[in-house]
Amino acid sequence: MQIHGLGSWLPRRRLRNPDKTALIYGEGQRMSYARFAHTAEQISAILAEHGVTDGDPVAYLGENSPEFLATLFGAARLGAVFVPVNTRLAAPEVRHVLSDSGARVLLHDPEFADRLSPVLETLELQAIETGVTGRNGAPGLGRLLATVREVPAAAETPPEHPAAIVYTSGTTGRAKGAVLTHGNLTAVALNCIVDYDVVSSDVALMISPLFHVASLGMGALPAVLTGATLVLEKGFEAGRALDLIERHAVTMMSGVPTTYQLIADHPSWATTDLSSLHKLTCGGSAVPSRIIEAFEARGLAFTQGYGMTETSPGATSLSPAMTREKSGSVGLPHFFTDVRIAAEDGSILPAGEIGEVQISGPNVFAGYHGLPEATAAAFTPDGWFRSGDLGRLDDDGYLYIADRLKDMIISGGENIYPAEVENVLAGLDGVTGVAVIGVPDERWGEVPIAVVTVRDGVRVDTDTVRAALAERIARYKIPKRVIVVGDLPRTASGKVRKHELRERYAAD
Repeated sequence: MQIHGLGSWLPRRRLRNPDKTALIYGEGQRMSYARFAHTAEQISAILAEHGVTDGDPVAYLGENSPEFLATLFGAARLGAVFVPVNTRLAAPEVRHVLSDSGARVLLHDPEFADRLSPVLETLELQAIETGVTGRNGAPGLGRLLATVREVPAAAETPPEHPAAIVYTSGTTGRAKGAVLTHGNLTAVALNCIVDYDVVSSDVALMISPLFHVASLGMGALPAVLTGATLVLEKGFEAGRALDLIERHAVTMMSGVPTTYQLIADHPSWATTDLSSLHKLTCGGSAVPSRIIEAFEARGLAFTQGYGMTETSPGATSLSPAMTREKSGSVGLPHFFTDVRIAAEDGSILPAGEIGEVQISGPNVFAGYHGLPEATAAAFTPDGWFRSGDLGRLDDDGYLYIADRLKDMIISGGENIYPAEVENVLAGLDGVTGVAVIGVPDERWGEVPIAVVTVRDGVRVDTDTVRAALAERIARYKIPKRVIVVGDLPRTASGKVRKHELRERYAAD
């Protein structure tokens, strides 16, 4: 199969279904595939006028919108590299993403102008607001689109060419940019089409932010590849989601357990017409049985799965038919993906034995941007990605996750790496030691808490710590509770025994 890159998708879709509705957004506004393709071409022209060429990073900070997706495909058309920025990041975190990626141009929604103002003063890049008028009266994207007269020729883009750099929090405290190629994103879209049965008649409700690779790679891209319709929502509100499902006859949606719990708890849940809805995918963490039962009572079932940014992100999926029989499993490897379990010495373990989950396939990323040592460490000598997670395969090939080597916390579908938060906490006056752990939470699955030691005479509490961190890291990463202790439990080598802290405070 010859892959020409994401830049070729919309022109090909326009030839086949020019009048088909590609996007529904706002209060029922619609964009056809012909218009979608035209907008992406116009954005490619604007980017080219701003000096963007093959291989240049183009960043986007904004909520779900036609402009978000048109920028992705417009950048791909030039061979440029799309850099989606998490809208929940604090200004220092946004600065790191823009600086580390080397973004040449940043497109952003107007509501982020104030947050970006101090960031843009320290970086050499061109910023374009997605409204009609930008900073200091500069033309925004809306006005620039009206001025485009000529569209540049599309670049030849091989499958190994980078298509996106998606930042994932690092275990060492700095976000790392995972480089996803055109081949990676095509492969994950094909995996979803095969395993989730995505077809052109589907209407996909996008309530999860597109800056997350799960929403982009496993929601938007399969829909575009098959010519389905996307309903774009800027944010999630349970009642609004239920209304959109009924109004647009939504057939598929994805989310995290918290999403589905809020939907099932909404007063309109029992009366909303859900007859069109038949494909539900859930990631981030296991779906609690009470949520499964609430949806089964309405004739609905979940596809669950496992993956990470580095696998674009899908690695495995558990079909609704196997939810009960394989309870606790994250499913089989996706169709074009392989999973194995390895011991510490690298030997491959048989079914039933616990070891590191390792993944191979065309959806596995190319490496970390600008970090050759981290990239080398992420792969085995024979080229398999080392997930850092512990798991086992059963006799039927179903994967079960046993533990997370990286101590990552998953809160409401957001990945939180303790080291990143610990580095910030350690810089607070009076803090002499810190450990951030995840504890169970009824609503979010897990939430972070901080266990700290402090200098004599220093007063540290939850409110002061949260206030100090408010402008430094994303709100979802801020510990929900701060516990001051005399000493942190440590190993002989000085490492904090986090499992002891989790056991001690999980039930509090």
